[in-house]
Amino acid sequence: MKPMPAGACDCHIHFYGTREQYPLAPTAVSEPPLATVEQYRRVMATLGTERMVLVQPSAYGTDNRCLVDGLRALGPVARGVVTVRPDVADADLAAFDAVGVRAARALMFPGAVLAMNELPALAARIAPFGWHIQLQLDGRTLPQHEPMLAALPVPLVIDHNGKFVEPVTPDHPGMRTLLRLLDSGRCWVKASAPYETSRRGPPRYEDVGIIARALVEHAPDRVVWASNWPHGGMPEPRPDDATLLAVLDQWAPDPEVRRRILVDNPRELYGYA
Repeated sequence: MKPMPAGACDCHIHFYGTREQYPLAPTAVSEPPLATVEQYRRVMATLGTERMVLVQPSAYGTDNRCLVDGLRALGPVARGVVTVRPDVADADLAAFDAVGVRAARALMFPGAVLAMNELPALAARIAPFGWHIQLQLDGRTLPQHEPMLAALPVPLVIDHNGKFVEPVTPDHPGMRTLLRLLDSGRCWVKASAPYETSRRGPPRYEDVGIIARALVEHAPDRVVWASNWPHGGMPEPRPDDATLLAVLDQWAPDPEVRRRILVDNPRELYGYA
């Protein structure tokens, strides 16, 4: 693992408390592991990261208390991505914004609380706060949603290299759509979680690596990196965070591009000083 540049950011992690602190939502599809601020500080020390983005896990639905508590504990080095519905109160959005939330999550897998056709209404609600939408879907379905996604009044961030549930080649229609969205200058993609879709597996995840390298080569200013810690839903032994960071060296071998992905792009996207 190469040394980390100053200000490096892990752009997608989750916190989970005890069930007494934070009950699971009725829509939860799995029992998540305990994952606390203290545990993640040790991950930061291992990786050499200085900033992080807390993402509301599907297990908690629209109950964002665990995430907000994490933001308050971590302070200015952390940003947040909440799960809310379009009928969320303005006062709640303002309170989230004040503690460092910069986006609303839209998950299109089991555990979801939103549908694709609700994204325009959600985007209209968060636009006054300067937030973006973070979208996780099967990238193979991107072509059917391209007109709607391109017309959203807020920036868009797409998870996990597009999360092509069956890894594809760079000429796949879903990849071509993703590249066009990146070309708009209003879309970003997370280089993260290859283990969720790879058929080749660790340590290099070569099939997902083909996708990730194509994204980095095409739009190095529109890619951010994330560990996806603590890898909830994965069986033990869970993926090793340092190994996942080392994979980025294969996806972005140029040191300047790697620094952009780890430092400059997150600074712009999440509003770090």
